[in-house]
Amino acid sequence: MPINNLKKLLDIFWTFLRISPVTFGGGYAMIPAIEREVVAKKQWMNDEEMSEILSVAGAAPGGIGVNTSALVGYHLAGIAGAVAAVIGITLPTFLIVLLLSVLYSFVEHYPKIQAMLKGIQAAIVGLIIVAAYKMAKSCIIDKITLLAAVSTVAVLLFAPIHPILVIIFGLFLGIIVLMLKERWGMQNPLVKEAAAPKTDTSYKYADYFIADGI
Repeated sequence: MPINNLKKLLDIFWTFLRISPVTFGGGYAMIPAIEREVVAKKQWMNDEEMSEILSVAGAAPGGIGVNTSALVGYHLAGIAGAVAAVIGITLPTFLIVLLLSVLYSFVEHYPKIQAMLKGIQAAIVGLIIVAAYKMAKSCIIDKITLLAAVSTVAVLLFAPIHPILVIIFGLFLGIIVLMLKERWGMQNPLVKEAAAPKTDTSYKYADYFIADGI
């Protein structure tokens, strides 16, 4: 393997290895940490590419954290990059969970431990909202996508429908709407004019995140 490729794989592995140990909670709460490293810091891809990866990762089976890591790694270095990213994101989590599972059995009844876990759960809610807001800014591009987003939330909250059915429905809805707009000569919302490059690459999130790497 060429040295440059090996260095890139090690960089991918080390990047995701550093993300995982400082994350607790759900995979969606981990998205800001991945975006910080991949888009803002490393500049491996832009916001639009990251949004597309998040859409695929959220629709695919499995945890969105691992899915996103695999897709980012594959985007950067093919199958070897995907393997490096997944190992990096899962190895610390596995070791930490193994250790915590042993320790938790000794401290689970302490009130301070229960209060700490409640605080972590509240913070996770906020991080999930931030991740959803960032995805909405790039995914909700017209009235149809806004209606689809609102309808999806309502259906999942109040109807006993499996999420995979909603995802499949959204897939076909997007294809049908796009075909109809092209046939009727309407503007394609997916085609955007070239924007001037951004000079501000500062990251708006904190240095530490509460998520789980999964």
